[in-house]
Amino acid sequence: MRATSALLAVLTAVREFGSALLRPLGAPAGTVTTFIEVPFELSDGRKLRPDGFVRVARGNREWSALVEVKTGTSDLGREQVEAYLDLARENGIDCVLTISNQIAPSEGVHPLEVDKRKTKKVALCHLSWAEVLSTAVAQRVHRGVSDPDQAWILAELIRYLEHPRSGALDFADMGGSWVPIREALSAGTLRPSDRGIGEVVARWEQLLRFAALRLERELGTGVQVVVSKKELADANGKRARQVDDLVNRQLLAGTLRIPNTVGDLVIVADLRSNRCQVSVDLPGPAEGRALTRVNWLVRQLSEAPDQLRVDAFVHLARNSSSDLLKVVRENPSMLVGDPKADVRRFRLTATSPLGSKRGTGRGAFIDSVLASVSGFYADVLQQVRPWQPKVPQLPKEGTAVHSAGIDTTVGPDVAAVASVDNEPFDDAVAATEVVMPTDGVELVSWDDQLDDLANERSLTGPLVGASEPVPTAVAID
Repeated sequence: MRATSALLAVLTAVREFGSALLRPLGAPAGTVTTFIEVPFELSDGRKLRPDGFVRVARGNREWSALVEVKTGTSDLGREQVEAYLDLARENGIDCVLTISNQIAPSEGVHPLEVDKRKTKKVALCHLSWAEVLSTAVAQRVHRGVSDPDQAWILAELIRYLEHPRSGALDFADMGGSWVPIREALSAGTLRPSDRGIGEVVARWEQLLRFAALRLERELGTGVQVVVSKKELADANGKRARQVDDLVNRQLLAGTLRIPNTVGDLVIVADLRSNRCQVSVDLPGPAEGRALTRVNWLVRQLSEAPDQLRVDAFVHLARNSSSDLLKVVRENPSMLVGDPKADVRRFRLTATSPLGSKRGTGRGAFIDSVLASVSGFYADVLQQVRPWQPKVPQLPKEGTAVHSAGIDTTVGPDVAAVASVDNEPFDDAVAATEVVMPTDGVELVSWDDQLDDLANERSLTGPLVGASEPVPTAVAID
């Protein structure tokens, strides 16, 4: 009740925060009104009391939502959520919003599987407390709040949510099945049908989403878990592939996409070797020698650890050239077998120890993955800028044709005709002098460029008067 009251109060008090949290759910950018513990009654006589009710109005448009909140380790219940969906449908309410410490595997996906018939007319949305906190921090720290009093109120909500007794917890547990699944992997007895393997895969998806939210909180920009359209349409197929990777390859993998970076951040947790690999693939420069392309990358990795592995991929080659960054710094040619090779792509990979404990802290799986992600981003990914081609340069003198040594001069006969034809135009230009007002502003003089334009348009060149006539056609054998 305390967490619900605090959140709903701040939604009404801080305009920017209310808009940032509710608009992605379908609400308009309008006036937010909230209520707590509103009693309702279903047509079958059941009495319900949702934790909260939100109404957003803008002009003639109105959007409303029932709110169900869980804190601490309490999880949402399917029966309760479906009852609220029925209540919303009967009362013309647009959405049922659930808030808990459960983290959905990706944006727009609810952690509960409910009867799909109940969501045809009512939207079912979910926010984890980690998402609420990330949105609050992003608005207060990165995007800003216009009113100082509202900014102070939002800061107080952040301080409340970060208190350990608020009930808004970070992702801190890989679940009760983590230890038995790890033991079965070590013994080589794990099978796809084993009990608990689905929970481990689901917890891994939540960890990826939490890692994205944690980066988003610090960067102030949206970070997404990469999920293909096929995987979104076939969640069961995606889960089956992850189970297969865990059983047969002992791997848990995922990808994060951070805006304006050179590539996606790929995370691979290898449970067989207890290693966490974080990597990024990036395109190399499209011009220059192979060694020049390698040096372009190495210059940007001044903050990266020596143990970073650098792979260079040559066009159409099956394998890459690979070495540690400390070696490449001393001798960049180690990545270049053939100086004329067309190096198209690079891969940067950092490998670190992977914890095994189900909770948090040193030696824990969760914190080892989170530390690998944030460390790789800080020391590697945010340091690298995409290659940009050199800006095309105008010739220092004259035109590109003259700079190339191409003779475009004409003979005396053509020059004479051109001189007669141009007399009226030249006289008109000479008789008209345009004076531009300066109004005290210092103007730039482009005299050299004006001379180039005059020479380019001139029908006579420096060799006018030569005895050789200009041919009117060229025969080509």
